[in-house]
Amino acid sequence: MAALATNRNTVKKDASLYALGVGAGQKIFQGALVCRNATGKAVKGATATTLKALGRALSFADNTSGADDAMTVQYESGCFKWANSAAGDLITTADIGNDCFIVDDQTVAKTNGGATRSRAGIVDSIDADGGVWVLTGVQY
Repeated sequence: MAALATNRNTVKKDASLYALGVGAGQKIFQGALVCRNATGKAVKGATATTLKALGRALSFADNTSGADDAMTVQYESGCFKWANSAAGDLITTADIGNDCFIVDDQTVAKTNGGATRSRAGIVDSIDADGGVWVLTGVQY
């Protein structure tokens, strides 16, 4: 296609709200860390190396007895407060700007757990209560 020679009405999509088919056997709670697995299905956050963190679930989706894509889950990308891991994997202010990694559907850790965890996003800040604000989703 040739370069523009006049104004163009470029359509915009809201780049933070999404829906994705839920993987078979999955139960994703509202507020959970939502990921995409290797086959492109929505799954809850878990310790695994094949997940892509997408954001926070906006709705509850119980597909425990359904096939892949039997339902969808709504989610959004953004900056969310996740629970902090413990001991050697505790995220501190020294980790702001670094990647953090998925432990489960609400917890993030400082390390990839010996190459067993997928990336959750980028550490934005740490609250006084220890909660970790993480830039989570496709734009990060």
